Amino acid sequence: MIVFDKLWIVMKEKGVSTYQLRENCGIDSKTVRRLRANENIETKTLNKLCAVLNCRLEDIAEYIED
Repeated sequence: MIVFDKLWIVMKEKGVSTYQLRENCGIDSKTVRRLRANENIETKTLNKLCAVLNCRLEDIAEYIED
């Protein structure tokens, strides 16, 4: 299972809010809810997150065995 627990830590460290993701980065509130619930999201969303946060994928997502 892919979890996004690290995403929220990186966002806090970089001072990026979910509001900023929605308003400035084109990530809608439904996608933010899906990230919080560790549900499937599109790779283009991961790309946007990495670009906005200036980070690598492994900084915001992690694979954990079920």
